Amino acid sequence: MSYLDDPRVFFAAERTLLAWQRTAVALIGLGFVVERIKVPAMVGYLIAGILIGPATPGFVADVHIASQLSEIGIMLLMFGVGLHFSPQDLWSVKKIAIPGALIQMGATTAAGLWVGWLWNWSLGGALILGLSLACASTVVLLKALETRGQLDTMNGRIAVGWLVVQDLVTVLALVLLPPLAGVLGDAAVASVADKPLWMTVGKTLLEVCAFIALMFIVGKRVLPWFLWQVAKTGSRELFTLAVIATAIGIAFGASKFFGVSFALGAFVAGVVMRESEYSHRAAEETLPLRDAFSVLFFVSIGMMVNPNILIEHPFQVMLVVLIAIFGNLVAALV
Repeated sequence: MSYLDDPRVFFAAERTLLAWQRTAVALIGLGFVVERIKVPAMVGYLIAGILIGPATPGFVADVHIASQLSEIGIMLLMFGVGLHFSPQDLWSVKKIAIPGALIQMGATTAAGLWVGWLWNWSLGGALILGLSLACASTVVLLKALETRGQLDTMNGRIAVGWLVVQDLVTVLALVLLPPLAGVLGDAAVASVADKPLWMTVGKTLLEVCAFIALMFIVGKRVLPWFLWQVAKTGSRELFTLAVIATAIGIAFGASKFFGVSFALGAFVAGVVMRESEYSHRAAEETLPLRDAFSVLFFVSIGMMVNPNILIEHPFQVMLVVLIAIFGNLVAALV
């Protein structure tokens, strides 16, 4: 008997297909309902994720697989957004995006530190809470701008530039947390980081700059040439596959070798590939896949939500929500 004839393999595949069928039904049903009542479809996807997550009774989908597939959706979405922006577009909003993002992140992080102090958290835990509240969800914001057709407006360019600054600051913060863990109250983590702080900061900045320089010096010439060679074959499937493989490959390489996040790496790849005359075709060919996989991002977020927290700690949740919404709003307005 071959491997494919094994009944265990057949029933495992059948269970997987049934699980994804139920997930698809939940997504379509809730997405349709929220659209009918004039609420963004992503709200329905989040609710669907909660319903099929491990914290609610009934059918439970595979959180691990959903999370992995959502990473692909994030990369494709950020790559597609990058295809709409030139470096000049982002550079034109630097006087607003850079100081605005830094001030907003500083103010919201300070609010998170204050809340952590009220709850008697360690300095490290309060700092992580503040940084989490200070960073907007790139995927959510870009999806909202794309749905409303505001990506190519001045407000859209400012928002994207703002997000890029936030991503860069977040990369630096994540690298600095282990070396600072001893000061922040986590000696166990601090023992892992044996390098001086200045060396860690310098290495991180050097890696980010090296990745961006490599993309704009080498990638700016190689990627358009590569797309042109693939397009000459006349195969639509091959062109789509080449674009997707390029986006995911660069995002993975940025994370693996340069310490840059998947999302930021894919975004820079899209900005560089925009120089190609086939950039519009690349955006159109990958749109269906971007939409399908980005849905799984919202589902995976919903699956991580435990509704019991709303009952056990309602005031703490409300305070965090107020800071995330109004704290960021006031800081951004200033």
